[in-house]
Amino acid sequence: MKKKAGRSEKKLGELASTAICGNDITSSCLYVAALSILYAGKWAPVSLLIVVSVLYLYRSIYAEVVGALPLNGGAYNALLNTTSKYRASIAACLTLLSYMVTAVISATEAMHYAHTLWEGLPILPATIALLAVFMGLMILGITESAAVAVVIFLFHLSAIALLLGVGGFYVMSNGMDTFTENWSVTPDHGLGIALFFGFSAAMLGISGFESSANFVEEQVDGVFPKTLRNMWIVVSIVNPATAFLALAMVPIATVPERKEALLSYIGGLAGGQWLSILVSVDAAIVLSGAVLTSFVGVTGLTYRMTLDRCLPQFLLKTNRWGNSYRIVIGFFLLTVSVLFITRGDVKALAGVYTISFLAVMALFAFGNCLLKLKRAELPRPVRASWLFVIVGLLAVIAALIGNAVMNPSYLRVFLLYFTPAVLVVSIMLGRIRLMKSFLFVIRTAIMSMVQPMNDLSNDIMEWIDTIGSQQIVFFTQNDSIATLRYVMDYIGKNELTNRVKFVTALGKEEQEDPDLHENLEFLDKAYPDIDIEFVVVREEFGPKLVKKLSEKWNTPTNLMFIGSPRGHLGFGLHEMHGVRVII
Repeated sequence: MKKKAGRSEKKLGELASTAICGNDITSSCLYVAALSILYAGKWAPVSLLIVVSVLYLYRSIYAEVVGALPLNGGAYNALLNTTSKYRASIAACLTLLSYMVTAVISATEAMHYAHTLWEGLPILPATIALLAVFMGLMILGITESAAVAVVIFLFHLSAIALLLGVGGFYVMSNGMDTFTENWSVTPDHGLGIALFFGFSAAMLGISGFESSANFVEEQVDGVFPKTLRNMWIVVSIVNPATAFLALAMVPIATVPERKEALLSYIGGLAGGQWLSILVSVDAAIVLSGAVLTSFVGVTGLTYRMTLDRCLPQFLLKTNRWGNSYRIVIGFFLLTVSVLFITRGDVKALAGVYTISFLAVMALFAFGNCLLKLKRAELPRPVRASWLFVIVGLLAVIAALIGNAVMNPSYLRVFLLYFTPAVLVVSIMLGRIRLMKSFLFVIRTAIMSMVQPMNDLSNDIMEWIDTIGSQQIVFFTQNDSIATLRYVMDYIGKNELTNRVKFVTALGKEEQEDPDLHENLEFLDKAYPDIDIEFVVVREEFGPKLVKKLSEKWNTPTNLMFIGSPRGHLGFGLHEMHGVRVII
């Protein structure tokens, strides 16, 4: 059987899925303890526990959205099915930037840790080589990459468990004098400010939590909420525990000078050089795993955006293993270019990373609100309470504000990267208008010119017609004229087409609704620039019919639309081959 383009036939289980996104979020313990202590002082464990509470709220927020819309894309997918394509594309740009910067920072930091073990290691070439290795793994396929992720994940958890165990034994043997001294230190700010800044900095410790939503289609059914649970459990234990251990072993005044490798230093104190080396090795390896997370997440998101015609279609080309290698290679080239532009300066990328990651979290909560308001009847296995969604959204916004106050330069750096990304997507979504404008300029300039310029004009016109001739399909079932007009307005605002086919699926004995004919005739007159066609299919509506009509009419399933399903269906939305819900 031929593989579906860009998808692997073998899906990922709980351990592999958790490992792919877990390597990113669990690697945060290598730096988040130091960050939280720098800003919150002795209240660092409390700040981290607040972050854990926020992450608990986001478990249900993500589970509801992805349960209702089990498709790759994360925040982009949530907004695409509840609002306009342009707004969804803004979320996608933020996510892509987050992944790009995560890959560069993680790869660079991994090589810095490796450099502490081997001083002769050339950091920049080694970073590029590491990015190239994971590019190769992704070209071979996500399941092959997952095996590497699992090994890295298990090794990292074992190393951190050993560090906490040895460190705990060291504290019990030597007493709590250091912790008592640290507890007597008064933060520069009051308790509230210290907790706020500590919380804002510590929120970076949950980056990677959003990754699972970007490759949900590659996971076995039911695995996604388990990945959220597993990541939450690990972060809830490891991050506060490492911060507490640091306060029990290291004076607060010395933390700033050891912030780059605080856990490695703690390992040296507790167990000697062997444990310090082990932690450094673990840091290099698990940060490498975070690079893999970025490749997996960006591949799923970019593939989905390309299907929706937000990006050039040549990215959909697959290799013999059925993988979208052009997306992977393109992402590798982008990360290398960023590496050269910034010369590996992690601080220059921190603004993009911080703002984009937290903005994606906020947009996902916003997408959950829209899902509740606009797609209330859409079935979903989990429903997050309004209180959870609002509190989670406000908490992330607070973290965004906190980081902007602590590091005002971050926002400027973020805009330098974000603006070109939005420009590219805007050009793709508005390319027909741009081409028409360009066509007008050309026609004005070539009125007195020779035939070659006329040929160019005709070619561009044919290109516009080709894009606009892509057929859109909407499955209707006795919909009112108001609903049908909403469908036409939605298609006019979000899709580049002049052909719409309304399809109703009826049983052999069912009678056609005479009002539907009249309504569609009215729409045909109301929208003279759009060719409206009505088709009655004597077949049960479901995934088989969708696939059959998609192949028969040469219409991609992501350009076939439905309203929110009502009542009990014999199939789930994830079985509908990417059909979009627009009502």
